[in-house]
Amino acid sequence: MAFEPLVTVYDACVLYPFHLRNLLVQCAVDRLVEARWTNEIHAEWIRNLSMNNPAIPISHLHAARDLMNAAVPSATVTGYKAIIPSIVLPDANDRHVVAAAVAASASIIVTWNVRDFPTAELHKNGLQKQTPDLFLSRLYDRIPDLTIEAVARARRNLRRSKVSPGEFVQALRRQKLVRFTAKITAHLSEL
Repeated sequence: MAFEPLVTVYDACVLYPFHLRNLLVQCAVDRLVEARWTNEIHAEWIRNLSMNNPAIPISHLHAARDLMNAAVPSATVTGYKAIIPSIVLPDANDRHVVAAAVAASASIIVTWNVRDFPTAELHKNGLQKQTPDLFLSRLYDRIPDLTIEAVARARRNLRRSKVSPGEFVQALRRQKLVRFTAKITAHLSEL
């Protein structure tokens, strides 16, 4: 079944948790979505993760960023800074995310911070917001077989920890993917 991948900007807060980042990037690698981010988004998740988990060497986080950029070379958005002043949000520090989405001709911003992106402002720019749980659930509803394959590859990416399918689904559930994990639990044997 042919489908058109949606152009989607990943906010920093969805790139912060390891398993969620792994799965979202895998969906982009598998071309289930046209993922977009900026160097500013990278800097934000890396800064926050480094502050909250100082035991993780910053070099590891930079390596993760570099691997993401190499795996999805079309993901980095540039040329969005001139758009920032036209964006009105409760937190001015989030305007760069919307500006990047506009510059990338995206249709969705995937974020946990949905209240920071008012629907009316997003609609002015042809955008909508979705939590990762809603985004992945809708992706599954749209293309279930391809989504399960992406989840299986994301789990296999964890070569060192060698988590079982059940452990991986539990890790995703702990990262608030409640609806999505309810849908994929029936496919544990495929993961």
